[in-house]
Amino acid sequence: MKEKNAKKKVSASIKFTVLAVMLIAVVCIALTPVTFQNDTYYTIKIGEHIASNGIDGQDPFSWHQDLAYTYPHWLYDLLTYLIYNFFGFTGIYITTCILSVILGVSLYFISKKLTKNQIFSFLITIGAMYLLRSYIAARAQLVTFILFVLTIFFIEQFIETKKKKYAIGLIIIPILIANLHVAVFPFYFVLYLPYIAEYLITVCADIIIYRKIKSFLLENKIKRLTKKGGQEEKIEELKKEYELLENENDKVKVKRTKELQNPYKIKLEKKSNVKWLILIMIICLLTGLLTPLGTTPYTYLSKTMQGNTTQNINEHLPMTLVSDTGILCTLIFILAILIFTKTKIRLCDLFMLGGLCYLMLKTKRQATMFVLMGSFILNRWMVQLINNYTKVKEDEMLEKMLNLAGVIIITIVTLALSYYFAKDKFDDKYVDESTYPVQASDFILENIDLETSKFYNEYNYGSYLLYKGIPVFIDSRADLYAPEFSEKQDDIFSDFIDTSSIGKFYGDIFKKYDMTHVITYKNSKVNMIITKTEPEKYKELYQDDYFVIYEIVK
Repeated sequence: MKEKNAKKKVSASIKFTVLAVMLIAVVCIALTPVTFQNDTYYTIKIGEHIASNGIDGQDPFSWHQDLAYTYPHWLYDLLTYLIYNFFGFTGIYITTCILSVILGVSLYFISKKLTKNQIFSFLITIGAMYLLRSYIAARAQLVTFILFVLTIFFIEQFIETKKKKYAIGLIIIPILIANLHVAVFPFYFVLYLPYIAEYLITVCADIIIYRKIKSFLLENKIKRLTKKGGQEEKIEELKKEYELLENENDKVKVKRTKELQNPYKIKLEKKSNVKWLILIMIICLLTGLLTPLGTTPYTYLSKTMQGNTTQNINEHLPMTLVSDTGILCTLIFILAILIFTKTKIRLCDLFMLGGLCYLMLKTKRQATMFVLMGSFILNRWMVQLINNYTKVKEDEMLEKMLNLAGVIIITIVTLALSYYFAKDKFDDKYVDESTYPVQASDFILENIDLETSKFYNEYNYGSYLLYKGIPVFIDSRADLYAPEFSEKQDDIFSDFIDTSSIGKFYGDIFKKYDMTHVITYKNSKVNMIITKTEPEKYKELYQDDYFVIYEIVK
C-alpha cells in the first residue's frame, strides 16, 4: 500500500512538473518583447568587430578619435553577432525567448528543490517573471539573471551537502560573468555575504554565550602548570573552576538549543560548511583575471559609480516605489507576512532581503535581484504559512489540481494571462521606426559622405546609427563617453546631457566638436529651438514623421 501511494505521489509530481514547465514557457514567451532595445544594435556591431579584429581596446564606431573601450560584455556580443549572422533578427528574438524560458524554468526547479513545494514554486515563478518583464530583453543581463539564480542554488546546496560539484559550479559562474557581463561581476560576491554574515554571528555568539575564550585560557593554564609541576593545589582549583564553567555551559547549551529550535521570529543556525564557502569565494575573487579584459572586472563598476552617467540613465536612478506598483505590493505583502503571522525567517534571508531592498531603493535596476532572490525566500515563507495555519498537504492539493477540471482551469487561466501579456505585441516589429531612424539612416547612407561628416545624434538611437555603419557622437554605451574610462579630457556624455536638456547652448557644442550635421527627433528641444530661432543656420536635408536631418551652415 505504501509503495502504491509513493508511486502515485511520484506520478502526480511528474505530471504537475510537465504542466508547470509548459505553462511557464508560454508565459515567458508572452512576456518577451518583439521590439529590440537600443543596446541590441550596438551588441551586434561590436560582436562583428570582435569577430573580425579581436578585442583591440579601441572604439571603432564613433567619430571621436582614440576613445578607449573596455568591451564589458565581449563574449555575449560575439555570440549575439554569430546568431544574427546566421539567423538575423528572428534568431535574436528566438534566442531571447529561449533565455527567458530558461530563466523561468530555472526559477521553478530551484524553488521546488529548495522548498519541496511545486504549487507555490509555480505560482511565485509566474509572479516573478511578470515583475521582471521590463528587463527581459536581448541584453547580457538576461544571461546573468540565470547565472545568479544558479549561484543561490549552488550556495544553498553546498552548505547543506558540501558536494564538490556545487563548488565547481560556483567557480565556473564568475568566470562566465567576467566575460559575459563584467559590470555585474562584483555583485556575484554580494550573494555570498548573507550566508557568511550569519555564520560569523553564530561563531561570535558561541564564543560569548559559552565563554569559550575563558575555557580556552583555563585549559592552557592547567597544561602549563602541569608541565612545570609542584603546583597540584592550584591545578586542582583551576580544574574545579573549569568543570563548573563546563557544567554551566552545558546548561546554557540545552536551553539555547531549545530556543533555537523554536525561535520567536529569526532562525539562527550555525552551518559549518560556510567556512568552506568562504574559501570558495576567495578563489572566485581570482577568476576575474580569466578574461581578455585585464583587470576590468575589478575596476569597471567603481569607475562607473565615480562618474555622472548613473545620475542620468533611467535604470540607474533611485526607485520611486509609488511608480512601481508590483514591487510596492510585494514589499507590503512581505511585511504583512513577517509582522502578522508566525512565519519565521532565517537570518541569512533577512540579510539578503534587507541588503537587496537597500540596493533596489538606491538604483531601480537592482529590483531584478530583489525579485529573483526574494522569490526563493517568499516561497519558503508560503510553505511555512500553509503548514502553520492549515492541515492541507501538497499531495492532496496536487491530486485535486491534476484532475481534468483542475488542469483545464489552470491552463485556461495561464493562457489568458499570457494573451493579456502578449496582446499589445502582436503587431510589433523588431525595429520601432518611431524610436529609431530607420528611413533617415537609409537617406544618410545614400546621400551624405560619411568620411567628411560628423553627426550630432541623441543617446537613445545612437546604437541604431552605428549598427547601420554611421559614425556617432554618442550611443547607449555610456561608459565609453565618460572621462573615467577614457584619457580624452572631453566629457562627451555630460556635453550631450547639457545639449539635449538645453543646459548649454547647442551651437557651442556643435562648434566645439566641429560637427557638420544634426539628426534629431522632430519633437526634441534642440529641433524646436532650431526651427523657431535659427532656421537659416541649419539647412534641412530630410524629415519624416519622427526624425529630421540638418546640415550645419558654416
